[in-house]
This record gives sequence, C-alpha cells and structure tokens, in this order.
Amino acid sequence: GEIERTYGRKVTVIPTNRPVARVEMPTRIFRTSEARFNAVIEAIVAVHNTGRPILVGTRSVEASEIIAKRLTQRNIDHRVLNAVQDKDEATLIAKAGQLRSVTVATNMAGRGTDIKLEPDAKKAGGLHVILTEMHSAKRIDRQFIGRAGRQGDPGSSQMILSLQDELVHLYLARTAAWLRAITLNSPGDEVVGSRRSMAMAMFGFAQKLAQQRDRGMRHSVLTQDDWVEKHLPGM
Repeated sequence: GEIERTYGRKVTVIPTNRPVARVEMPTRIFRTSEARFNAVIEAIVAVHNTGRPILVGTRSVEASEIIAKRLTQRNIDHRVLNAVQDKDEATLIAKAGQLRSVTVATNMAGRGTDIKLEPDAKKAGGLHVILTEMHSAKRIDRQFIGRAGRQGDPGSSQMILSLQDELVHLYLARTAAWLRAITLNSPGDEVVGSRRSMAMAMFGFAQKLAQQRDRGMRHSVLTQDDWVEKHLPGM
C-alpha cells in the first residue's frame, strides 16, 4: 500500500514457488528479559536434542552475546553472526542448515544467503527459527522467519518475547509496566491466558506505531527530495 500511495508504483504479489510447509508455533511472552533468555536456551536445548538445525535471531549484538555465553555454559556448540565479524558471515550462514548446528545471528547477519538443508537435517524436521524480539517492522520479522521452510522444505519458527523488549519500551512503556505488575506471580514469569492475549495485542499495536513512524519519515524524505529537485536544480 505504501509503495502505491507514496511512490505511485503498482505492486504485484508473486506466490511462492512451492507451498510453504513451515509450522509457526505460538508466540511465548515473558515478564522479564532474563526469563525470556532462560526460555530461549531451554527451547534451543529441546530442539537441539532432536538433531534439527537451529537459527536464533536477535535485534542486537549484546543479545547475541548473552545467548552465546549461556549456550557455552550448557556445552552446546554454536556459531555467532552479529555483523562484528562480517567477513565470513555469508559462508557461515549457509552452513546453518547442517544437522545439529546452532547459529545465533542478528537480523543483519548473512542477509541474502540461502540456508540449504542437508538431507539428514531435512529428515529431522528442517530448520527451526527462534526470534527473540519483535522488530519495528513486521517485514523484518517475516524475512527472518522465512529463512525456515524455503522452497517447500520442512521447518518451523517461534517468537519468544519479553515485556521489557525495546519495541514496547519505546512505544507502550506504561502498558508494558502494567502488564508486568499484574503478572508478577506467574509461574516461570511466562504471560499466559487472557493476559497473554493482552500482551500480544500490545506488541502488535507497538509494531504498528513503529511502522507508522517509519512510513512518515520515508514520506518526509521523499517530499524534501522533490522540493530540492524542483527549487534547487543541479544540486
């Protein structure tokens, strides 16, 4: 819609080459970042025991290093791709489809590189993607989750979030604080039941607010470019 309204270009949706077989598991939400990281590690361990390859997505270098440290403590071999050592990232992300591999990556790491599954990894169930934060644009979430289940391959994905995540802190901090307060005694600090539904709605609304802000900024830049081109030709 934005491309058509703002840039005057028609958009055609192209269907996938093969039907998508990826299973999207229910989103889990936790009161604190600490509880979320604990849940992420337990989820990695559970899937790793089946032999399936795992790709863990983070929004920051710091988060990727926290997860890497905890995986080391659990004696789980893994690779970390966080745009700090970008020289070999394309090669390393391509290997994320190997049996029992665990790759922790920021959303910028190894972009544009396909993850090809080994035959044994495909038989085990394919790539499992864990996204540890919701991004400011749903498109980015889709792109990362879409690394699993490519070309009709088997795969699965799950988001594991926290009420202390940056997205809700920036846009709905009071609502997030209220939800943390009313879920204070929840087992394992996981938000469940009707409160989970409220938390999901809050995350969705925060993401919409972020997308609206970004659209406004892009429109403003385009307007400024048009003004400069009209009034200051040759610059």
